[in-house]
Amino acid sequence: MELKRASLETCGSATDMVVVIDVLRAFTTAAHAFAAGAHEIVLVGTVEEALALRRRMPGALVMGEVDGLPVAGFDLGNSPSALLGMDLTGRRLIQRTSAGTQGVVRSTQASALLASSFVCAGATARYIRQRAPASVTFVITGASPDLDGDEDAACADYLESLLGTEDAPDSVPFVRRVPNSGVGRLFADPGQPSLPAADLARAMAVDLFGFAMPVERKDGLLTMKPVRVADRSLA
Repeated sequence: MELKRASLETCGSATDMVVVIDVLRAFTTAAHAFAAGAHEIVLVGTVEEALALRRRMPGALVMGEVDGLPVAGFDLGNSPSALLGMDLTGRRLIQRTSAGTQGVVRSTQASALLASSFVCAGATARYIRQRAPASVTFVITGASPDLDGDEDAACADYLESLLGTEDAPDSVPFVRRVPNSGVGRLFADPGQPSLPAADLARAMAVDLFGFAMPVERKDGLLTMKPVRVADRSLA
C-alpha cells in the first residue's frame, strides 16, 4: 500500500482512496454529530449551497463555519463540545467548513473517500486495511500559507503508524502536537470565544468512536455515514 500526502491545493489530482483529515474541527465535530445520533451528513463547499440544500431537505440542519466563525442562518456551529448531550437521532445534517469539507469537495478523482480525525483514527485505519487499496492519500486540510496544519499532519502520521503495524502505537507523541499547532494555539487564547478549550480537548480524545466516516457520491451529493469497523470485518 502506497501512502501519499496532499493539500487542499493538490488533492484534486489524488486517485484511489483519499482520506481527508480535519482535526480542528470539522471531522471531530462530524464524528460527535454521529455519536449524537445523526443519520448522515451531506458535505458541501459553500454557505449558499448549504442553505439551498436545507430548503430542499425538510428537517435537515446546517452546521459549520466560515474562517472558524459561526455563520448567520446555520443551525449549528463547528463545535464538537456544543454537541455533547444533544439528541440528533435520525437527523440529516449539512456541513460546510473552511477546510475539511473543502478537501472532500475538491477530491474529485478519488475512487473512495473517507473523512477522519483523531477521535475515529483507529476505525479509519481498520477500514483502510480491510479495503486494502493500492494507494492512500492523506489530505492535510489545515495547512495554508498562514498555518502549519500540524494537527492534521499528526493525525496522518498516526494513521500511517496504525497501518504499518499490528500493534497499536503510542498515540501520545502524535496527539500532543495538536495544541502546539498553529490552529491549536488559538484555542488557548481567551480572546477567541468561538474556539473554546473544550473543543481542543474533544479533538485530542484518540479513538473515542469505533466508526469510520466514508463518503459516498450519490445523486450529485457527497454523503457521509458512520460505518462501525470490527477488527476483522466491516460491520
